Amino acid sequence: MKVNYYFILLSTLWFFTIKAQENSTLNGIITDESGKPLIGASININTISKNTITDIAGSYQLQNIKFGTYTIQVAYLGYESQKISISLNQSETTQNFILKESSFQLDGIIVTAQKREQLNKDVPIAITSYGGKFIENLGISEYDAFSDYVPGLQIQIQSVNNPGIVIRGITSDSGDSRVEPRVSIFQDGVSISKSRGSVVELFDIERVEVLKGPQGTLFGRGAQIGAMHIIQNKAKNENSGELKIGTGNYNQFSVNGFVNTSLIKDKLFVRVAGILSKRDGFIENRSGGNLNGKETLAFRTSLKYLMSDKTSLDLIANWQQDTPPGTGFKSGTYAPLGGTTNPNTFADLERGTELGIDRKVYGLTAILKSEINPNWDMTATTAYREFKSDEAFDADGTAAPVLYFREIAEGKQFSQEMRFNFNDKNKLSGFVGANVFYEKGSQAVPFEVNEQSYFALLAARNTLIVNGVPTLYPNIPNDPAFGPLAGAPLLAFNKEKSTNFGENYSGDIFADASYDLTDKLTFTLGVRATLENSNAGLEVQNADQPGVLGNFLGVFPNNLFAPTNGKRTASETFTSAVGRFAINYDITDHITLFGNVARGRRPNVINVTAKTVNVLSDETVWSYEFGAKSLFLNNRLQFDINAFIYDYSNFQTTIARLDEQNGLVIQPNDSGSASTFGFETALQYQFTKNSSFFVNYAYIDAAFDETDSDGNQQQLAGNTFRLTPKHSFSVGFNYNPSVNTILDLYLRPSYTYKSKVFFEETNLPNISQAGYGLLNIRTGLTIRKKHEIGLFMTNLFDKKYIIDAGNTGGAFGIPTFIAGAPQFYGVQMAVKF
Repeated sequence: MKVNYYFILLSTLWFFTIKAQENSTLNGIITDESGKPLIGASININTISKNTITDIAGSYQLQNIKFGTYTIQVAYLGYESQKISISLNQSETTQNFILKESSFQLDGIIVTAQKREQLNKDVPIAITSYGGKFIENLGISEYDAFSDYVPGLQIQIQSVNNPGIVIRGITSDSGDSRVEPRVSIFQDGVSISKSRGSVVELFDIERVEVLKGPQGTLFGRGAQIGAMHIIQNKAKNENSGELKIGTGNYNQFSVNGFVNTSLIKDKLFVRVAGILSKRDGFIENRSGGNLNGKETLAFRTSLKYLMSDKTSLDLIANWQQDTPPGTGFKSGTYAPLGGTTNPNTFADLERGTELGIDRKVYGLTAILKSEINPNWDMTATTAYREFKSDEAFDADGTAAPVLYFREIAEGKQFSQEMRFNFNDKNKLSGFVGANVFYEKGSQAVPFEVNEQSYFALLAARNTLIVNGVPTLYPNIPNDPAFGPLAGAPLLAFNKEKSTNFGENYSGDIFADASYDLTDKLTFTLGVRATLENSNAGLEVQNADQPGVLGNFLGVFPNNLFAPTNGKRTASETFTSAVGRFAINYDITDHITLFGNVARGRRPNVINVTAKTVNVLSDETVWSYEFGAKSLFLNNRLQFDINAFIYDYSNFQTTIARLDEQNGLVIQPNDSGSASTFGFETALQYQFTKNSSFFVNYAYIDAAFDETDSDGNQQQLAGNTFRLTPKHSFSVGFNYNPSVNTILDLYLRPSYTYKSKVFFEETNLPNISQAGYGLLNIRTGLTIRKKHEIGLFMTNLFDKKYIIDAGNTGGAFGIPTFIAGAPQFYGVQMAVKF
């Protein structure tokens, strides 16, 4: 039988033409009631897992929808959601939406943790997200105050140059330029994680997101156990501004605000923001000045250029300078003249007003976003950043001229990331990309000492300070126990310096994708592969004059640091991979269950000492997490609960110790195996348009295992991680009743609590702080929604506590203690325009 190929071809074309005609494209524009396009509004057809978001022009498009009747849901943060039923029975259908501004809903429920806008409820990660309004209402401008309201996060700031950032028990606080942090701090998509440059003021903020657990796929090689992402307000197409001025006790003074305007109508916008915050130190230093004060000046300028309907460019420049007085490292062994060893009372630290910090941080970020087609868009982030800090501190905490240090840290970095987000508008969404990162830094530690006092510390125990007065030994005693050095004269002044160097090159490729297996069940898989070249160095300069006492520590001709006789360097190249697998299941439209398994990694550390070079294995962790998230009452009530287990290998700790053969040794060590488990819960409720309530709680059990991976008993077996309270919680509300059409009152009390913490992994009982709670309150009134006058008070009952103990002095057997902030109070006025 002869086959008519033309007939078959025509029949096939006819069949597919008919099928194509059975599919429709839905498009349109979404605006507010004034006609302004809403950028990033979401459009969903849940029954067939079709979704998209609007572009810069407020336009959307959903393709390849089979003919039929569907329920279309449209949502945008701050606006009332809409649901409509629409019949699609032609090749193209246009449906526009006008959204009304919502009467009220929670602030910060939209997050970008997975590199796209989502409800927190729909992200299979434990996330705490607070919007700028929440941060502003509580008067927060510093990391440590912010952390009090985030379950599982603890931040201790000895100074802006020396923060300790802890997520679920894991601390990131080393200032060594060769060591990568465990917790990543990001600012508008750019890592600012290096310890000495990571502290920035929280002003004019859009949102802060804290992600718990390994986040290497989303936030790079440094996010071994979590990340904090600070999203700053960008320039907008509006004319607006605000100015706040405050004053209070301890000569507090602050002023901050912003101005936003359009330079070219609907095309180019600019926003300028700044803050000045200062106060005197609250610990009197009898040698001069005060300790534990603050002085910060910061500015930010941002530009947004709408290059086309589908392409935008953000330029953000940040600059900050900190010049506070010194940190109050007060001795717990020797009392000042006429005083006590209580860290909350006056101190007598040598050098007086010379103690303090001078730190500058600045950077420039460019973010280019472009929609390639309805399914793909591109984001390119280019950034350069530098910091330089010089901190002078008295490590012995007394008037003795014995342990005076400076730390001079420098760092610069460049990064370039290219990311492509995809969404097939059906079941698959995610991103792929690549990143290159370069950083170079150093940490120099000059040490100045009076050997006559140094002898009293090292050899003549309990004589460093007698009745508040330093003891000086002009000579080593003529005692046979000191051998040939008996009777040798001691120098009144000597100086030496140790400097570590770090330089890293890294390149990443990464991919992360979510697939809707059903309209309720979603799987997410992510992976990041890294190639990095690490270069480490150490140089210890010899003392100005040969140090006599260095003979007893094996560091001659120095007194403290073992000499390197030139710069010692080492270089290694490493490859690694981290990833995550997550599931989330929508029980209802309001409740989602989630679970994830992830592998985190801290990059290898190259230990360069005066005598050896060794490479520590990369510290790794396996994380297992599950929980539930909910969002009720039209985005007004949010409740989350989660539990987690971590299993660490090659866990690294840094302990300062005085070694009889190598002098002062401060270097990371591999302490073996450790584990953590715990749970967190949080609730937020917006019960009126301007009033809300929150409460959260975290339980963390983080400790070193009894044995390492080889079955050997560990030195720190059973010890709790430093800076890790087993229990912590916070509670507060923001109540804003209206008096009349002109006046509104506000009342914003909050209470935070932390149980006992140890300040070192050694868990020494006296190097700890018992559990305590702090009550804060802000109250005042607003006039016509534009003017505000209010009172604030933190630590209402003037609770006495410490924020750190041990420190460098602990290595010499004389631990020092840093007092926590006392009661602060004052008045603040604001105007919006």
